[in-house]
Formats: sequence, structure tokens, C-alpha cells
Amino acid sequence: MAAVENQVVSMFYELKDAQGNLLDSNMDSTPLSFIMGKNQIIPGLERKIATMEQGESADVAIKPSEAYGEYNAEAKQVLPVEQFAGLQLEVGMTLYGQGEEGQTVQVVVKEFNDTTVTIDFNHPLAGKELHFKVEIAEIREATEDELANGYVAGAHSCGCGEHDDECCGGHHHEDGECCGNH
Repeated sequence: MAAVENQVVSMFYELKDAQGNLLDSNMDSTPLSFIMGKNQIIPGLERKIATMEQGESADVAIKPSEAYGEYNAEAKQVLPVEQFAGLQLEVGMTLYGQGEEGQTVQVVVKEFNDTTVTIDFNHPLAGKELHFKVEIAEIREATEDELANGYVAGAHSCGCGEHDDECCGGHHHEDGECCGNH
């Protein structure tokens, strides 16, 4: 039976961009577990998983509008280099800060010089078509605690949602990297 809202899905996945470059994979690791209907993974992938059963595999192409949205060229800001004192800046590095409402904000350093730093607020995968190979390892009912807390107990979640502490819609790996952002 296919997964429905409030069920826990555990899956193996491989994520590639449209050019076939491997962005992330847990195929040789622990399955990703998430609760259906909680915006813990990108919408296009969750919709496909809702049609799949335990043990089933699929290849899924997801358009930017169903993943991280289109790239917004205006979502950049130029800041004084002094705001980055103590950091060894590199083009392409990801930084985390605090937004106006206290939420965690992820930005990428686009360029810098002796006086300014240009940062980009777009998700690193914005504007990109994503190609997932997924295998559903398990579908089960969520526990009361999991539903109350909003996450799967003891699992490494790294989906693609919209929560403040998430990247690629998920949580950070132990090394601080985001799933899909290697």
C-alpha cells in the first residue's frame, strides 16, 4: 500500500542534476526517514513517493517549481567585508546567519573584494531540475511522539522541506553539510 499522510517513509535515494552529476546519495548508508505530509522533503518528490509502495523503486525528474523554485537573480546582497571579519572567505562557500524574524538563513558567497562581499540568498539548487533514483525501504505508522515532535525518532532526516533549520529541505549531516549540497 502507498504511503499516506502521517506515515513514516524510509527510503534510499540518489540525487543528480540534469547533467548527470551526482549531488547526494545514501544508497550505501542509512535510509532517509521522514513523515509524509509534513513538508520535510521537496513537494515533487513527496508527490511521487505517495504513489509508491514499500520495496518499490523509481526514477523521478523534478522541475524547479516542485523543488527549490526558480533562480531569483535579485536575491543577492552586497555587504561590507567587515561583517565577515574572522572568516576565510571563498567563492561558493555556504554561510549561515539569522534572518529578520530569527530564522536560520543560508547564503552563498558569490564574490568578494577588499571592501565588499556579494551573497546570494537562493538555495544552491534553485532553478535546477533534479533527478532522483529512489527505493522505498519501509512504510509504517508514525508513533505519537514522532507526530508530536514532527520528526522521526532516531533517524537521520535530510529531506527537502521548508523548516528554518533545514537544507535541501532536511537536516545537516554530522559534518555540517546539507543533503544535496555536496
